[in-house]
Amino acid sequence: MKSGGGLVARAPGRRPGLRRRAASLTWKALAFITVMCCGLAALLGALVHVSVTDQTVSDARSRALGRLESATRAYEAGNRLPPDAGVDPPGLPESLRALAKSGRRGTMVGVVDGYPTMWAATPADGRALAVRLDYAQSAATIEALDRAILGSSALAIGVTLTLGALGVTRVTRRLRTTSQVARRISAGDLDARVGDPRTTDPARYRDEVAAVAAALDTMASTLQRKLLSEQRFTADVAHELRTPLTGLHAAAELLPPGRPTELVRDRVAALRTLTEDLLEISRLETGSERLDLEDVRLGVLAERVAAHAGAGTQVRVVEDSCVETDRRRLERVLGNLVANAHRHGAPPVVLTVDGPVVTVRDHGGGFPEYLVADGPQRFRTEGSAKGHGLGLTIAVGQAEVLGAELEFSNASDGGARAALRLPEGEG
Repeated sequence: MKSGGGLVARAPGRRPGLRRRAASLTWKALAFITVMCCGLAALLGALVHVSVTDQTVSDARSRALGRLESATRAYEAGNRLPPDAGVDPPGLPESLRALAKSGRRGTMVGVVDGYPTMWAATPADGRALAVRLDYAQSAATIEALDRAILGSSALAIGVTLTLGALGVTRVTRRLRTTSQVARRISAGDLDARVGDPRTTDPARYRDEVAAVAAALDTMASTLQRKLLSEQRFTADVAHELRTPLTGLHAAAELLPPGRPTELVRDRVAALRTLTEDLLEISRLETGSERLDLEDVRLGVLAERVAAHAGAGTQVRVVEDSCVETDRRRLERVLGNLVANAHRHGAPPVVLTVDGPVVTVRDHGGGFPEYLVADGPQRFRTEGSAKGHGLGLTIAVGQAEVLGAELEFSNASDGGARAALRLPEGEG
């Protein structure tokens, strides 16, 4: 689809598809930063947790084994055991009891009366000699460490996200500005520029976004120069042709009657029409056209256009309307549409007025696909079609000047359809 002020060209029956909502670059970058921060925090937290836990458990185990050695010497000497030691004491984990009875020594963290306890046990005459050590403080230290890790990780992630959002937002804001300027250029505003200060200040680092902005500005400047040069060339050629064509037309009128004279006059007239069309396109492209507004009754104007086009043009007024527009330009647009329908389509050609919408419909082969998709192109015709290919281009340009919307499509039952939607005036 191509849209430029007065042009909206669509294929028949084509509806805009549902747009898939995708995450913006900002959210993608923030999501990536979040995932990386969480992963890094989890990795570092796990390493710190494992390291501190291993060290704490190792210290508690060493102290428990030291007390177990003292209890073993007292037991072997028949002395009284320390208060925290005993043979098959209650609360001893069964797995550690079984390990001691099997003749091996070991340690284990268990729970006694709701408090964490470090146990150490060794064989003693087929039973288990065990000591216990309060492990609550060590467990509390590990829990406090875990809370500190979680808190510091959350704080680090928050700070990183904030700084990342600020940095990413600045980049995406510049990218959005660049894309907006690109859309303005594609819509015809060749004066639009990004103007990123990084592209003009040599003291500042030119990053990738600035490089894209500079390339876009350079492209726009080059395109503007080429288009202006083309417009000047077209206007100059057309202007220079007017004088010799006027003399040629006068000379053709002096030729004696006959078939050769008719052919010469016909070709001279075609050249004069082509020259005037080129001049009109040049004026439209330079934006020098001005409107002469007045209230126009569309039904009456449609009858006048049909009468000027000759026989074979039907006028249907579904609902008449009065619009404030430039009568001469509107007649030019409708006249070109009707002439194109007669030249490239097939009868009947119907000119329909339905409120502020005026439709020209023929029953031929329809518009070419390129025209429906991209709008009319200068001098381009299909097959054996005749004509210089400027009529529809002028119609589009004049519609833009009028502030109207011109839509090209093909009817489902065959034939080309051009619909001009005008802004409504006072009735």
